[in-house]
Amino acid sequence: MRDPFFAPPAILTRATQPLANALALRTLPFHAHEILPAFGFYHFMNIVLAPRLSTYLFPDTYPKLSRKTKINWNIHVVSFVQSCFINAAALAVMFLDRERQQMDWRQRVWGYTGATGMVQGFAAGYFIWDLFACVKDIDVQGWGALVHAISALAISSLGFRPFLNYYGINFILYELSTPFLNIHWFLDKLDMTGSTTQLINGIALITTFGCSRLLWGTYQSVRMYHDIWLAFQSPRAEELPVPPWLALAYVASNTVLSLLNAYWFGKMIKTVRSRFDKPKEQVDKKDT
Repeated sequence: MRDPFFAPPAILTRATQPLANALALRTLPFHAHEILPAFGFYHFMNIVLAPRLSTYLFPDTYPKLSRKTKINWNIHVVSFVQSCFINAAALAVMFLDRERQQMDWRQRVWGYTGATGMVQGFAAGYFIWDLFACVKDIDVQGWGALVHAISALAISSLGFRPFLNYYGINFILYELSTPFLNIHWFLDKLDMTGSTTQLINGIALITTFGCSRLLWGTYQSVRMYHDIWLAFQSPRAEELPVPPWLALAYVASNTVLSLLNAYWFGKMIKTVRSRFDKPKEQVDKKDT
């Protein structure tokens, strides 16, 4: 399936070709026109749209927040918008890209379609912004968020080699739980802690997180590791090599994300339970 977005401008393709050659990311120039606008849009949303819209929609809450909480609020707004968009894009490609659906293990390792490249382009643009935001405000987001941003960017970037582009789309569905995570955070700040709305959202959050990141993610990881093993054992390995460092980088990044997901799942259950095990006044409303 071709990239349904507009064709990349020739000047941008030529400008990014040296970087693509240096990093061996052959399909990067075809999707630079998706990476750069995504980064620019999320940056603009973070510093302009989120503060203004939040002040307009929540005049009794947002202006009174501390500096750190405002930074976190804006980041959650960006995360909410991005996760809704990228989930819709990934699901659309998974259901509509017939070429992708017919891939065997070789194509799942080395294959590429324009549509999958488009989704990874938009995702990479967000993860570049996320990495930038984590470094800029590490005191707010913490080191765990920074490690997550680095790992996610590494996985999305390697898809432009192309390498495991097929699985990159599958792992994007980790984001299915993210809208509910952001809603949970906003409800705390809007004095709706312990409400029925937060309870329903908490159930949806834990369910989608467990299903998308732990069950679906583990299943896709096992499939991916198996395909990588087949690639190393294939008689065509000399023709289409999988450099050990490349496989190790992808597996390491994916393993880090999996471990973080398991850690966050336990922390998430504890956090959601705390909203209902204690009286509303005793709930710790610090950023989580």
